[in-house]
Amino acid sequence: MGKLTQLLSHPLELKAVLTLKFLQKDLYETKPITNADLKRSYELLTLTSRSFAMVIKQLHPSLKDVIMIFYLVLRALDTVEDDMSIDSKIKIPLLRSFHEKLDLKEWSFSGNADTEKDKCVLLEFNKILNVYHTFDDEYKRIIKDITNKMGNGMADYILDENFNLNGVETIKDYDLYCHYVAGLVGEGLTEILVQAGFASKTLLTDAQDRKLMESMGLFLQKVNITRDYYEDLLDKRSFWPREIYSKYCDNLKDLNLPENQQNGIWCINDMVLNSLSHVTDVLNYLSFVEEQSSYQFCCIPQVMAIATMALIFNNKDILTKDNIKIRKGETCYLILKSRTFKGTLEIFDHYLKQIKAKLQVEDPNYLKLNIQIAKIQQYMEMMTQKNLPEGKEPKKTDVYLRTTRKLVHNDKIMKNSIDIENMIFYGVVVAMLSTFVIYMKL
Repeated sequence: MGKLTQLLSHPLELKAVLTLKFLQKDLYETKPITNADLKRSYELLTLTSRSFAMVIKQLHPSLKDVIMIFYLVLRALDTVEDDMSIDSKIKIPLLRSFHEKLDLKEWSFSGNADTEKDKCVLLEFNKILNVYHTFDDEYKRIIKDITNKMGNGMADYILDENFNLNGVETIKDYDLYCHYVAGLVGEGLTEILVQAGFASKTLLTDAQDRKLMESMGLFLQKVNITRDYYEDLLDKRSFWPREIYSKYCDNLKDLNLPENQQNGIWCINDMVLNSLSHVTDVLNYLSFVEEQSSYQFCCIPQVMAIATMALIFNNKDILTKDNIKIRKGETCYLILKSRTFKGTLEIFDHYLKQIKAKLQVEDPNYLKLNIQIAKIQQYMEMMTQKNLPEGKEPKKTDVYLRTTRKLVHNDKIMKNSIDIENMIFYGVVVAMLSTFVIYMKL
């Protein structure tokens, strides 16, 4: 009943839930899967992540199998790294050599604890390998290369005694850790999109543009790390950098104490400030993604992240509660609205304004946060240049031209689908209301 009341109090979210459930059509026709190993791989995907399964299945037919296997391989690697029951003498060599397993025709691993929820991916890794070996050599190279880099990065952190005892020290260390667990995912996905012809090659060839894919991963990871403070505290893990939290307490766990609540809130906001530094790169990256399903795949996690950031900003519950998430109805609304680039920019602007509205003048980073938010808003204005004085010509920068192309071409294509959805939805609502009125008159 609570969820229904929640939806009724947010009518746009209710509309989004019903549209996603009954009206939204896939961009591409879904054909039945006849290959048993491919079918089982998609089942494993659903078992390990329902949210990723939904967006991956809507990708372009030439891409979705590759990204699905890429996800499962990294999920398998992460399942080895996360399982504290595996002896480090087994775990470290396995992490460092995991990419070599991709050269094999058969391999699986049964050394996980019974409590490890994703161990099925390792137990049935043979099926993943069989699908992997059907891919073009370039896709296999990308997946293997990222697996190699990530596995060795994970092994390095296990061997880092200072990290295991004290967590992350500096912001530079924090960025490096996020690079290994998320930035590399962004790198691999970008290489796959470029190889498929669905994103601009300059994301890989231009020195300035290459850093954009790093920010895509770091923004997501940093929002999650900030949100998961209490959950990580219970697990005796620490990912907040000492360079930030030492301004507010001596030990990170002390932020959890009632007497330190205000300092804890300031520290949360400082973590948000650090995450906000990646937002302009994220928006710039999205302007490079040309194919619609690939755009939605890249965009949905980012709009979820900015919404989550607005939720956790200035929120004392982060210090004492876990599983803090945006509403499911809000999630559905964001999925639909972010289908257009115009909608995506509006989402970011909305949540940046929410953050700014919650900002208190007593916050030690009051000025820095205001400046960072203004910087992002100014960048979005530069992307669209929609508020120019009458008669003034826009500056035809690269990002303006890419944004204009997306707003005019890509958004126009999606607008037709959105208009049809709205027409059907409101038609059904009117019919139901008319039926109700007639019934009441009887």
